[in-house]
Amino acid sequence: MYRTFTEIKAALKKGRSVQDILNKYLENIKERDGLNAYLEVFEASATKQAIAIDEKRKAGKAGRLAGMVIGIKDNICYKNHKVSAASKILEGFESVFSATAIERLIAEDAIIVGRLNCDEFAMGSSNENSAYGSVKNALNEDYVPGGSSGGSATAVAGNLCTVALGSDTGGSIRQPASYTGTIGFKPTYGRISRYGLIAYASSFDQIGPVANDIKDIALVTEIMAGKDEYDSTVSSKEVPSLTPQPLKSKLKIAYIKETLDTDGIDPEIKARTEQLVNCLRADGHDLIPVSFSYIEQIVPTYYVLTTAEASSNLSRFDGVHFGYRSKAAKGVEETYVKSRSEGFGEEVKRRIMAGTFVLSQGYYDAYYTKAQKVRRLIQDRTLEILNQHDCILLPTTPSTAFELNAVKDPINMYLQDIYTVQANLSGNPAISLPLGKHSNGMPFGLQLIGKHFGEKELIDISAYLMEFC
Repeated sequence: MYRTFTEIKAALKKGRSVQDILNKYLENIKERDGLNAYLEVFEASATKQAIAIDEKRKAGKAGRLAGMVIGIKDNICYKNHKVSAASKILEGFESVFSATAIERLIAEDAIIVGRLNCDEFAMGSSNENSAYGSVKNALNEDYVPGGSSGGSATAVAGNLCTVALGSDTGGSIRQPASYTGTIGFKPTYGRISRYGLIAYASSFDQIGPVANDIKDIALVTEIMAGKDEYDSTVSSKEVPSLTPQPLKSKLKIAYIKETLDTDGIDPEIKARTEQLVNCLRADGHDLIPVSFSYIEQIVPTYYVLTTAEASSNLSRFDGVHFGYRSKAAKGVEETYVKSRSEGFGEEVKRRIMAGTFVLSQGYYDAYYTKAQKVRRLIQDRTLEILNQHDCILLPTTPSTAFELNAVKDPINMYLQDIYTVQANLSGNPAISLPLGKHSNGMPFGLQLIGKHFGEKELIDISAYLMEFC
């Protein structure tokens, strides 16, 4: 088993080949096929990559990721490979180009092993909304892995790849990382190109990694990050080395009182968060309780804005240009109606309808415009806190993973993201660290939110906490 890239590099130094490493992962994937983590394994192309990388290693020309095996969420494009966003509407579609993030990883000799199951169009908090069946938690197959990047998180937890890529619109990397005992990182909005990421909500979506080692998170993020001519929203700020370094001074950390003073949080998660606060204080760091009065507005604001953007973004999937087309349709209008009705799942249709409603005449100002104003208030308050502190500490999720099919009410499902959506509304980087273990045997994460483009500082603090705690 290779849980980290450090272990892989050690094996390569001892004489193992990249092909040997890949074959071990392929064996693990077959053995744990019941997790339903992979929608497709790219065995042929991955093996071809491994052989070529072994030749480059012999010539001393291998890249920084030689031997790293990466799984990609099924909403990230990889040239000449299928991509479906786990939806029937994109049935049979094959990408004609690769996402910028993928191209940069391949350029450093990473191996792309397969596409990972997810909630359809990244809409979900449990990975039960895929058109291709639910993903199971690698730690306990009776439980969900979280969503929407549940396939990515469970693949890393189950040693089915070294690192997995996910996308985070409202917590879709960090929440499943919390549920599976892995590290999930959402960089600053605009740090990594979204070119080649199938859009859910364009002003929220961000590609990021899931891994077992903070050093792997840092390396992969550093390689993917940076300006890109294909994405005008990407920052041109220089990307520093993200390799974790020891802290140079004591920290000043804010923790949000309202995230702990609520009946909705599991008592053990609250207790662990408070224990960490006290331990850090005892070590000489400043831990300051702060108020965030918009906690109750965060989830409603997020869902008004993201469903509005989804309504617009998903209009391109029409049964005409590519993907699924209803065989029962006759004429143009019926082709649109039947193809979309049959091709989209229930949750996606629910969000499209909600988004269309909030954008409609007579409701636009009451919902969409007001939500944009509240988003600004959330951004301003987050910035105000971070101007005075190194980072914000809060739980990643209010509970541990729940059993498959346990949450039936969509509203209750949406509330699973209550602690993660703040960073997406404000655009800040955020990371979930596996620092908790519940008496029920399941892990849970604690979360840090950092300053805009402060990935370096956030990773250094995360590395310290992983060692300290």
